[in-house]
Amino acid sequence: MDQNTQLPTVGMIGAGQLARMTHQAAIALGQSLHVLATDPKESAAVVTPYTEIGDWTNADDLKRFARDKTVVTFDHEHVPQDVLNALQESNVAMEPRPEALLYAQDKQAMRQRLGKLGLPMPRWSPVDSISDVNAFGYPCVLKAAAGGYDGKGVWMVKDSTEAEEVLAGGVRLIAEERVALLGEVAIQIARTPSGDIRFYPLVETVQRDGICVATIAPARINETEERQAREIAATVAEDLGVTGTMAVELFHTKDGLLVNELAMRPHNSGHWTIEGATTSQFEQHLRAVLDYPLGETNMTAPVVVMANILGGPEGGPRLDERVQQLMHDDPGARLHLYGKSIRPGRKIGHVTVSGSDLDTTRKRALRAAQWIREGH
Repeated sequence: MDQNTQLPTVGMIGAGQLARMTHQAAIALGQSLHVLATDPKESAAVVTPYTEIGDWTNADDLKRFARDKTVVTFDHEHVPQDVLNALQESNVAMEPRPEALLYAQDKQAMRQRLGKLGLPMPRWSPVDSISDVNAFGYPCVLKAAAGGYDGKGVWMVKDSTEAEEVLAGGVRLIAEERVALLGEVAIQIARTPSGDIRFYPLVETVQRDGICVATIAPARINETEERQAREIAATVAEDLGVTGTMAVELFHTKDGLLVNELAMRPHNSGHWTIEGATTSQFEQHLRAVLDYPLGETNMTAPVVVMANILGGPEGGPRLDERVQQLMHDDPGARLHLYGKSIRPGRKIGHVTVSGSDLDTTRKRALRAAQWIREGH
């Protein structure tokens, strides 16, 4: 409890852009979001005075950070299970808890658990050797069982030569079939420790090189598939005891939806909610981990498109000039920059555009992101 405000204190392990945007949501609620950063230059660390420096793989650092917090939550899912268990043994209140977070950390464990729940997934198998991959069949997708994100730790392989190159890295792997996609979608669910649940609308996620470059809300999908997505998300959240916000990433196929991955935290596919929903995913996450009543999730416009801004090539107008020109050309485009140094391919921000016509709204969002990225 914050003695000054008499309000709960939330600690977030990690200080990336998700923590930065959660801090912004906490301000309106009068809360003091504390972040654990590894570097004072991290995205959230440069905007909140409540920054502590520490190593999220070190149990002692995390115990010190958690000491006076009402609840501790996460900007990422990379904290090792043994460290999380040490915190739990010290009676640190964590949401989500380690036993749930495991299934966002370990793709093999996730596939095994969701299989027992009877949820739809691509055909998959753990693989330890080239004979395992050969038996699984080609072409296939090899995935690092732990640690992959934004296209990292994912390899499309078409034969044993390519598979052997991946296996040589010594990473624990699973193999998945290459699914014939109509597209990719994601659904977010928020759940409190008391079991209160809210869904956000199903959205389309546009992927390029394993990175989400845009999100379209709502998804162009039929009611049956929307209902299927909600049922999948509710089953996962309730069976695993997930608290906070969770994103379920799904493959959209001609035969329905298949679970791809889980994220038990605010997620890139939900950035549109800052302007596009009554309650943003970041405020909702704070409400959920504190066991507050959850906010409404209805959309504020018929169509909302979020486009990620990736670091582009050197040269061209200064970033400040690009920002000013965007504000001049499209004052309705809502820009969010994360305070990061720029390097090619790095997520440095996003832009959100709301409208009534999908084609026009999407073009505006993509044009704005391209202008900030490339200066033309």
